[in-house]
Amino acid sequence: MILASDVPHTLWLGVPTAAAYALTALMGPRIAPSTGHRLLVMPWVLHGLGLVFALFGAQEGFARFGFAPALSVTAWLMFTFYLLEQHWFPQLRIRWTLASLGAVVVLLAALFPGAPLHVAASPWLPMHWALGIASYGLFAAAVFHAWLMTRAEKNMRLGADTHIGLPLLTLERLTFRFVSGGFALLTATLAAGWLFGDSLYGEQAAWRWNHKTVFSVLSWLTFAALLIGRNRFGWRGRTAVRVLYIGSGLLLLGYAGSRFVLEVVLGRSL
Repeated sequence: MILASDVPHTLWLGVPTAAAYALTALMGPRIAPSTGHRLLVMPWVLHGLGLVFALFGAQEGFARFGFAPALSVTAWLMFTFYLLEQHWFPQLRIRWTLASLGAVVVLLAALFPGAPLHVAASPWLPMHWALGIASYGLFAAAVFHAWLMTRAEKNMRLGADTHIGLPLLTLERLTFRFVSGGFALLTATLAAGWLFGDSLYGEQAAWRWNHKTVFSVLSWLTFAALLIGRNRFGWRGRTAVRVLYIGSGLLLLGYAGSRFVLEVVLGRSL
């Protein structure tokens, strides 16, 4: 789930993966859909291997994590969902957009590999992080599908070809399936942090009301309002998409944004 432990190794792993994603992005619109789908598998596999190597092959013997690796794992999960969706919706045509995003996040994670895991942390902490990052991935997929839905709706009004390949209702249904799954995992993540914070992080780093916690709770409340609004008041279209964007922005600030400020702006690891 995390990148290599020093900059040379992260670049050694990240540059070929980013190049493979970039090649897919450049060639994607010019080749047949079936060929483009197979072409995307190669950088996706390289990306996953890099994450596994970073988790099990760190030379220091401990894990590193930060805002950029979190974004990298989130992007990899998005690609995984897309590849799975291709089995049911082969007409979905967004691989070159995802490939462009992949090239950016892989390079970013190679340049900013994050900080070492706290020595007092529990062995269960990676599982706690896995729940949180999985919720990131599901909400990222929801945002991407919501963006596709908005673009398709706009093109329909203008009488233009959407070039997406899925009906609006299907995109909407997929969007809220991802939202529901992400909300369940986010709930489990926050509950684990609240109930078992001392065991997970150690007594000096247990649950406390800092920027990360506040933004995460605000995002949970926003997603809860979105699901309630959809089920009870029929929120759809622009209203639902705007609430989804707000909740996702708050969630992004909760971990990735806070870590970015610490690691890049302030130059601190904790």
